[in-house]
Amino acid sequence: MLALAAAAVPVLERTSAQELEPGPTFAGWLEGVRADALARGVRSDVVDQALADLDEPLSVVIERDRTQAEVVLPLETYLARRVTPSLVQTGRQMLARHRSVLAKVSEAYGVPAAVIVSIWGLESNFGRFTGVRPTIAALATLAWDPRRAGLFREELLKALEILNSGDVELATMRGSWAGAMGQPQFMPSSYLQYAVDFDGDGRRDIWSSQADIFASVANYLKGYGWTPGYRWGRAVAVSREAAARAAAIERRDGSCSARRDMTARRRLKDWHGLGVRLPGGHALPAADLDASLVSGATRHFLVYDNYDVLLAYNCAHAYALSVALLSERIG
Repeated sequence: MLALAAAAVPVLERTSAQELEPGPTFAGWLEGVRADALARGVRSDVVDQALADLDEPLSVVIERDRTQAEVVLPLETYLARRVTPSLVQTGRQMLARHRSVLAKVSEAYGVPAAVIVSIWGLESNFGRFTGVRPTIAALATLAWDPRRAGLFREELLKALEILNSGDVELATMRGSWAGAMGQPQFMPSSYLQYAVDFDGDGRRDIWSSQADIFASVANYLKGYGWTPGYRWGRAVAVSREAAARAAAIERRDGSCSARRDMTARRRLKDWHGLGVRLPGGHALPAADLDASLVSGATRHFLVYDNYDVLLAYNCAHAYALSVALLSERIG
């Protein structure tokens, strides 16, 4: 045993030495980012200005990333706290205030104005708060951190591409600690794919242009398959017996955890056969539609394809249902 222990020591020492080999400094790592950005066609003056004051990673961003809440509120509690009478009242006021531009956006993209306003309200409290973190510094910190380096390095490079386009000035490019930007809280990759210059001023301004903000949200939903004229879903009543039958139905799959926490799709007539009803015990509609069941402890919803689009904006039932229910109450 002693001989085996002694023989193992040099190996352990070599392993420790390898683990302790220093990587590049933050400044040296930024040079690699600079080279990648230039290779993508970002102008050198844009890169230099964006990276000029990045002396070290932002410790507050690392802290926020490490301490994201692990305990999720029950669905019913979350909805009660989020979809409040005050939020509904403000949503109705905003829907009326911006009715003209919302009507144009809704017609152009096929997304109801109330859904657009609901996302706007939940993402930024109707434009009152969009985040204060400088986007480049936040993304550089998360890209430097090894936990999700590849994902955030790509987002950092796309943020530099946005600055290169002239759509926004560096000082204005602020948002959440995770790099989500503007009133719709788009990541840079979503901005490049879905942001819209709806007011025609030559810039896709999701920070201050109401027309661009609303159109960008609508374009995002349209891009993920929003079907005009269809509901997102509806609240239903599920008895104990029906819940037991529904529990035997297989779950859906995919990368979104919320989708894995809902049943596979079934025809409405099949849900009726399982004992699912509208509130008050009324029969489900006779429409030829597929729906999945989403359940909390006491509240249940049959949801259609448009609900999946809301999950594409934020993969959480609490969020998607908040948008859906708020849109119904303000619409």
